[in-house]
Amino acid sequence: MSAAKPPVLEACNIRRVYRRGPEEVAAVDGISLSIEAGDFVAVVGPSGSGKTTLLNVIGCLDNPTSGSLFLDGKPVFEEGKTLSEGALTRIRREAFGYIFQKFYLVPTLTVVENVILPFTFYRKPGVAEDVDRILKLLEIDHRRNHRPGELSGGEMQRVAVARALVNRPRILLADEPTGNLDTRRSLEICRLLGDLNESEGVTVILVTHNLPLAATAKRTIELQDGRIAPASPSPA
Repeated sequence: MSAAKPPVLEACNIRRVYRRGPEEVAAVDGISLSIEAGDFVAVVGPSGSGKTTLLNVIGCLDNPTSGSLFLDGKPVFEEGKTLSEGALTRIRREAFGYIFQKFYLVPTLTVVENVILPFTFYRKPGVAEDVDRILKLLEIDHRRNHRPGELSGGEMQRVAVARALVNRPRILLADEPTGNLDTRRSLEICRLLGDLNESEGVTVILVTHNLPLAATAKRTIELQDGRIAPASPSPA
């Protein structure tokens, strides 16, 4: 009988502390969570609850002050020890795709040029052939030769999603990806993330303060003051 696969991501008692003058502020304060491959998790909570800080730590963009993080059962950060910056860079570019609230598109480049920009830094074999498929999947292929200034907000976010997918990440991290969009386009992007999760098998972790959008995920984690909020009691 084969052993069960470890979670794709596992955080154990993660803390991230910042200094504000003489004061220490725990943006993330002892969070433990487990995320399975193919999961779609929404992380919700008010501003200042630690959502983005947690996403940055589990996405290897920031080191925790203490605690452990495992990717596929292998330690990335482990109580006082961390991988080298070179190893962390490889993990970021091979395992993760990042989508942010700001689109971060290069205004002088076309849609295709913005999407293939990650190739400048890392060329995963066989990925180049995926560009056309991804653009069609995201229904942005007809705008492939346009520049960001010629696109709507929803179209620009789709380009940002395409850029995050182009190197075939296993885990897609989305930090308030609909913050600059109206309600209709926000729902479109969240449905798109759900479709990618179902059809492509991509693990999705979505940070949002918008509860209706979070409802599109398979499960929700609520943060309060840097900690996971206790589950609400079921109605009698």
